[in-house]
Amino acid sequence: MAVLLDDAKTVLAVEPNTEDLKLGIVGPYPEGSPEAVEVRAFFPAGRSGVEDPVTGSLNAGLALWLLRSGRLRAPYVASQGTAVGRAGRVFVDQDTDGTVWVGGDAVTCVRGEIAI
Repeated sequence: MAVLLDDAKTVLAVEPNTEDLKLGIVGPYPEGSPEAVEVRAFFPAGRSGVEDPVTGSLNAGLALWLLRSGRLRAPYVASQGTAVGRAGRVFVDQDTDGTVWVGGDAVTCVRGEIAI
């Protein structure tokens, strides 16, 4: 589930206090900003709630909703992770047939191999 808030500033001010929260929130930046929206994603992990710094699946669902409802036009950039000290950027585009593309850069934090 996702909720559209008034603006990005309101999204960044949210302070969740529940461990069972499974929610995405989104709010627009002012016209002319480099990013179109600020996105945050909350989910439970054990006995506490966690905020995901960048969530491709949430951004894909938001893109379908915001593009189809006319709230946004592709291409656009979504900012996510700001509230947890990350500078995540999700790039959203749409083909002429309506296919939505969601992408971005990734940073490898852990690398390993499994020996069989």
